[in-house]
Amino acid sequence: MRDVPVPPAPIALLAELTHRCPLSCPYCSNPLELTAREAELDTATWARVFAEAADLGVLQLHLSGGEPASRRDLEELVAAARAAGLYVNLITSGIGLTEARLGALEEAGLDHVQLSLQGVRAGIADRIGGYRGGFDRKMEVARAVVARGLPLTLNAVMHRQNMDDLAETLEMAHAMGARRIEVACVQFYGWALRNREALLPTRAQVEEAKRTVAAAVRDYRGRMAIDFVPPDYYADYPKACMGGWGSTGLNVAPDGTVLPCHAAGTIPSLRFQKVTEAPLSEIWTHGPAFKAFRGHDWMSEPCRSCDRRDIDHGGCRCQAMALAGDPAATDPVCRFSPHRALVDATLEALPKEKLPEMAYRR
Repeated sequence: MRDVPVPPAPIALLAELTHRCPLSCPYCSNPLELTAREAELDTATWARVFAEAADLGVLQLHLSGGEPASRRDLEELVAAARAAGLYVNLITSGIGLTEARLGALEEAGLDHVQLSLQGVRAGIADRIGGYRGGFDRKMEVARAVVARGLPLTLNAVMHRQNMDDLAETLEMAHAMGARRIEVACVQFYGWALRNREALLPTRAQVEEAKRTVAAAVRDYRGRMAIDFVPPDYYADYPKACMGGWGSTGLNVAPDGTVLPCHAAGTIPSLRFQKVTEAPLSEIWTHGPAFKAFRGHDWMSEPCRSCDRRDIDHGGCRCQAMALAGDPAATDPVCRFSPHRALVDATLEALPKEKLPEMAYRR
């Protein structure tokens, strides 16, 4: 393994506590092979991981899944994270959170709630999530979170079938009392790649979304923060995924596998360590998966000599794997990539009218 410089301490840890989830979203970004309940890390191991993360320099902990409320020990995990000195954010569908449980989580030290939103009306939200009554439950949870004074972020997952509701989504987020909304267009890894034709928005939708977000940023300034993650496929240049591979954050999967990013497991050539095999600091510093694409030595042309090299760091390695079959390739969304034709062909082949049926994650 080549010797590469080690970046500063990671800022955040995404702890994927479980892959169990009541929803069956067609855009799910979790691996095709989900971790079974019996293979999940136990309470004590997660508590150790949180302590190691804090010692490493991590400041923020994001508890995710699946649905983290599926874990009966969620309150214990929140308490352990707070005892370690971490800022604790719960990323949830809202299903499984009652008024009493929210109270227990707040008592344990929960700092923030990030609630997913599949649509602005029950019809489309429940259809996308594959869970009848899910929208109404989310609204109840949002009201309860705001009433308690906990900061609320809405994660509005946008795609072709709900992108035209973006302005209404932003209005609803503000009316609900959200302090922040992340307008997150679906990224096509894992299960979501199977539904790309049904979910990838049109160019007209993307351009309108950019205008809508720009106006909303001005209108809601000082009242609600707005983050926008546009679809990569329409860009001229790739995003600086994770601020550069293995440079700002790390993920721990339900079975303890430590990943440089959520989708890194889609790269079969990488060797991932588990928290049961080595300390988190050792994995961050010397783990082969983390070192694989750090720095610039791994790059080929046109990335290596590009004047954007230190801006986008070659783009997304998982997207290069998904589209070009090579994680070391220039991200195919880049206009200079030799694989850009793959993206253009995908856009050209998008259905103009009738969309294919979505494959739900059962």
